[in-house]
Amino acid sequence: MQPSACRRIHAALLAGAAATAAAAGPIAPVHAQPAPAWPAKPVRTIVAFAPGGANDVVVRLVGNKLSELWNQPVVVENRPGAGATLGMELVARAAPDGYTLGAGNQSSLVIGPLLYPKAAYNPLKDLSLIGSTALTAYVVAVNPGVPVKSVPELVRLARAKPGFLSYGTAGAGTISHIATELLLAATGTRIVHVPYKGAGPYLNALVAGEIDLALVALPAAEAFVRSGRLRLVAAAGVRRAAAAPDLPTIIESGVKIPPVEGRYGLVGPAGLPRELVARINASIGQALATPDLRKRLLAGGFEPLADTPEQYAASVRLEIETFSRIIRESGIRPEN
Repeated sequence: MQPSACRRIHAALLAGAAATAAAAGPIAPVHAQPAPAWPAKPVRTIVAFAPGGANDVVVRLVGNKLSELWNQPVVVENRPGAGATLGMELVARAAPDGYTLGAGNQSSLVIGPLLYPKAAYNPLKDLSLIGSTALTAYVVAVNPGVPVKSVPELVRLARAKPGFLSYGTAGAGTISHIATELLLAATGTRIVHVPYKGAGPYLNALVAGEIDLALVALPAAEAFVRSGRLRLVAAAGVRRAAAAPDLPTIIESGVKIPPVEGRYGLVGPAGLPRELVARINASIGQALATPDLRKRLLAGGFEPLADTPEQYAASVRLEIETFSRIIRESGIRPEN
C-alpha cells in the first residue's frame, strides 16, 4: 500500500473516533470517592469483665463523653471470661474500621495472654493500642493489728519470721498476686499467699484480720483507712498517689521494684488506620480535659491520664517484660 493511502486511512480513523467521542459527550473526570465520615454509626466497646468493676466504670464514664464528641452512641458490651482474654479476642478479630474497640487493662493486655497460652491474640501484634484513659493507685495495706507502719518495718518482720505473715489476693495470677510477688522477690522475704475469689472477699478478710496484708486498689481501701480498720504502708506506683500525697512509694521506701499501677485504656484491632488511631486518641484527650469528666473520675479514685499511642504501647511492653519474669520465677499459674 502506498504511503499516501496509509495516511488517508489513518486520517479517516481519527475523524471517526472524534465523531464518536463528540456524540457521546465529554468524558467526565475520575475522582476518588471520599471516605465515609467516622463514626457514621454506634461504636461498640468491649469490656472483658462483668459490669460494675473498675475497668467497666472507667470506660462508661469516658465513653459517655466520647459519645457527645462523636455524636454517636458508644455502646459498652461486657464479655467476661477466660482470665479477661475472651473479650479481647473479640476485639482482635473485629474489622479494623473503628466500630469495635476494647477497654484494656493489665489483666486483658498483659496477665491474661501470659497465663493463658490458648489466648488467641498477642497484644502487641493483634491489637492497635490507642491510648490510656486513667490510672488507679495500688497500695500496700495492713491490718492494724500488724505492728508495721513502713516498708522497712514490714521487711524486717517478714525476715525475722519467715512464713509467719500472710497476704491475700483476688486470686492466683491477678495483679494483686503478681505485684506482691514482685515485692517479695525484691526483698528476699517469704509471706504466705492466700487467694480469694475476687477483690471484695480478700479486702474483707484483710479488714477482719484473717490475713495480715494485701496490695489493694486505693479507692477500695480509702473508707477502711478513714475508719481506722486498715493502715497504708506504701504506694506501689512510680509516683505518690494524688489521693494520698503523704504516702511514700515502695521505691521511696528503699525497695527497687518496677512500679505497679492500674492502667486503663482503649484498644482496637490490628490494622486500624493510623489516622483513625490518631483521631480516637485526640478525642480521649479532649474528653479527659473536660472538667465534669475529670471530676467524676477523681471522685471514683481514678487519675485521668491522656498519652500517645506510642507511650501507651511502651507501658504495655514494659509490663509484659516485668510480669512475664515474675510469673516465670514464681511459678504462678492461673486458677482453674
